[in-house]
Amino acid sequence: MNKSIYKVGFWAGLIAFASTVAFFIAQLLQVLGIISFPLDQVLIFGFSLCIAIPFLLEMLALHYTTTVEKKFWSHAALLFTLIYVVFVTANYVVQLATVIPMTISGTDAGIQILKQTPHSLFWDFDAIGYIFMGLATLFAVPIFKKQGFEKWIRYSFICHALTTPLIAIVYFYPNFSERLLFIGAPWAITDPLIMLMLAIWFKKKYKIT
Repeated sequence: MNKSIYKVGFWAGLIAFASTVAFFIAQLLQVLGIISFPLDQVLIFGFSLCIAIPFLLEMLALHYTTTVEKKFWSHAALLFTLIYVVFVTANYVVQLATVIPMTISGTDAGIQILKQTPHSLFWDFDAIGYIFMGLATLFAVPIFKKQGFEKWIRYSFICHALTTPLIAIVYFYPNFSERLLFIGAPWAITDPLIMLMLAIWFKKKYKIT
């Protein structure tokens, strides 16, 4: 196996992990009222955008390092990851490049439909993205063995997949409030965990090969 694939998987996973942690810090600062518009949204959407491509590359590396008999599961996980990336990237680019600048300049009257507010179009885009991320981790579970370090990767992926219904509640509950965000709090642990665990796995494989 080409060592460069393990190397890409490791660094992509590390970047995705760091971006996820930074996103949650920014989200917490927003909820606590320490930062406000436009800085809060720039940081939240910016760090969220920095998660997408590195995570896609990490899952792509996983697919190319998976044994033939398990390729179906890695391929399915990669496809679900791609759906996640398409939806969230479309959302974050629109928010960062169009909504935030036009809101700052006071010319946002005609772009209300583009704003990510509860139950809006791009709110649903975000929801779909993270639901498919959960499906990606669910389908990746059979790739890993039930022993050694891979056992812990399995557990982290299962735990992350189990948070997907919580994410759906946060996004689709009829009456949104900031308190709903705490329902999805386990996701704040499992999301960076899966990226870090997989990155460590790539590091271990790189050293072995």
